[in-house]
Amino acid sequence: MIRLLLVDDQALVRAGFRALLDAEDDLEVVAEGTNGREAVDLAGRHRPDVALIDIQMPVLDGIQATRQIAADPALSGVHVVILTNYGLDEHVYAALRAGAAGFLVKDTEPEDLLHGVRVAARGDTLLSPAITRRLISEYLTHPPPGARGAELATLTRREREVVALAARGLSNDEIAARMVISVATAKTHISRAMTKLRARDRAQLVVLAYEAGLVVPGGG
Repeated sequence: MIRLLLVDDQALVRAGFRALLDAEDDLEVVAEGTNGREAVDLAGRHRPDVALIDIQMPVLDGIQATRQIAADPALSGVHVVILTNYGLDEHVYAALRAGAAGFLVKDTEPEDLLHGVRVAARGDTLLSPAITRRLISEYLTHPPPGARGAELATLTRREREVVALAARGLSNDEIAARMVISVATAKTHISRAMTKLRARDRAQLVVLAYEAGLVVPGGG
């Protein structure tokens, strides 16, 4: 059973999401909140597998709430998925840097929402290749301070290759097929790279790959 926390300041939005999620046999909404402060408190109290958090809320916004959840070692198993009305707006990149596992647009198709929740729960990045390309563009337009290039020296050649593929939006299965290795081996490379680069999850690994210059626009 995948346990979910749902945080949004609009009651109708929460009700709609909850009805959809609770109708699934493997999904359960264990708590609801109305602002970022409640998101942090409820995450600590319930330890959900996935926290669906609106990006714009009173008291504490979704980015700040995500940052606090990600900074708490006791909540390392909580995968934050940001909910947004506008797709890749100016806040989403900051949310990923803060520790979000990905994001969903609120008007996404129901089956895509359910798939996204399950993807996040198993620790995969909730970013499509199209979104990945837009993230690269956003990074080039507004590069974050502090390059991480030096840390790439700690990665093996295979780890660098796996990180580059993950940063382009490939899943573990797709990485394994591309590199002609087992899925388990692909997961191992990803895990080791995350440890070396001090990335909380695959989404942060993607962002770090951009910062370090491992992924460049137009790269194959």
